[in-house]
Amino acid sequence: MNCAQDSNMSLFLRVERAMQKNFIMAVTVDGQMFEGSGRNKKLAKARAAQATLQTLFNMQLDSTPSRQPILSEGLQLHLPQVLADAVARLVVDKFSELTDNFASPHARRKVLAGIVMTTGTDVKDAMVICVATGTKCINGEYMSDRGLALNDCHAEIVARRSLIRFLYSQMECYLSNKTEDHHRSIFIKCEGGGFKLKENVQFHLYISTSPCGDARIFSPHEAAVEDQGDKHPNRKARGQLRTKIESGEGTIPVRSSNTIQTWDGVLQGERLLTMSCSDKIARWNVLGLQGALLSHFMEPLYFASIILGSLYHADHLSRAVYQRIGDIEELPSIYTLNRPLLSGISNTESRQPGKAPNFSVNWAVDDTGLEVINAMTGKDDMGRPSRLCKHALYSRWLRLHAKLPCLLQSKQEKSGSYYDAKQAAVEYQAAKETLIKEFQKSGLGMWVKKPIEQDQFVLSV
Repeated sequence: MNCAQDSNMSLFLRVERAMQKNFIMAVTVDGQMFEGSGRNKKLAKARAAQATLQTLFNMQLDSTPSRQPILSEGLQLHLPQVLADAVARLVVDKFSELTDNFASPHARRKVLAGIVMTTGTDVKDAMVICVATGTKCINGEYMSDRGLALNDCHAEIVARRSLIRFLYSQMECYLSNKTEDHHRSIFIKCEGGGFKLKENVQFHLYISTSPCGDARIFSPHEAAVEDQGDKHPNRKARGQLRTKIESGEGTIPVRSSNTIQTWDGVLQGERLLTMSCSDKIARWNVLGLQGALLSHFMEPLYFASIILGSLYHADHLSRAVYQRIGDIEELPSIYTLNRPLLSGISNTESRQPGKAPNFSVNWAVDDTGLEVINAMTGKDDMGRPSRLCKHALYSRWLRLHAKLPCLLQSKQEKSGSYYDAKQAAVEYQAAKETLIKEFQKSGLGMWVKKPIEQDQFVLSV
């Protein structure tokens, strides 16, 4: 018997050996036991959670296995549907507030994403860190070799860049001379040097629909037969790396060769390719959300949950964001394969038909309002760079570097380029190479990189 416990709830697993193996999961909450069964542990857990929620909270959930939440090991907020619905509501309400109850012209969107931070088991203490919209990528001729343009304006990608801005602010709070700012920071020092999140601080990603790429390649109205196994004729393509295409929506599988893009080739008319959101989220589940630059100063940090407002399919989403690289090995010790809670919401968002707007908006805590970016140029309509661009984030990194030079994993000269600073994050780069090789080894394709010239700019503090 397998057993996992915390102060409020316990889980018990029983495997029935009959003609077909069946898993029974029992959950005990405040002395009451609820059971769920399924052909795998994931399904049994989901059905036990459903039985619990229906009885304790009178929540009538869709019984289709593909719509069930997938629990995360050790998630402190252990009522997934309650958490998922609360996170979604917080993000949508914040976007409503920022767009005059959706009356602003910039409320128009196809995809909304946001990140919510919790600091304990009470969802009432949750805080929206950032929100973003967008579905498009930069036109190749507008690429910047000074880090001034946003390449990818898909909502969840912009939200994660906004989270990085928040992390810089929190690092600056920690280093502040003001005691209240220092204590307000979400970071604490690690024993071995560097920083990590305070205990119980967790981040939750909400996206109004499934991320483009592998997580979205399924038929939403033909999903009732997954209990019989995947018999889809295209099942061998499941898990493939895919790229967004310039001046279009949707994704295409990566080519088996020629994954290097060149600056002059793109300017001459070759379509600029950007890895899909499904692939980038899978990457964050290994390398962390902080990126290469901040990994000089902090341990990797990961999403505790990913919540979709529509097109949620448990099997496809879990495969896309972590299961397809489940055999990854030999990562540097501080890195792992993160398996967040995955869930849909009770009241799914309706499909947004029609043409997607060409703009993307972003907001993070302490911003006075939305920033509006033309996704085709990667800048605002006045030609000014975004507060999320590489140039802006590298400037903040250099200021941190000036205060914390002793924490660098390897010597990084102040006059080095943005590319050099990222490459100097030795463990991060080792984890990245391991991840790229795992995709290759699993027959899922080669990661497509942007032209190297765009990262070779130099700044001084």
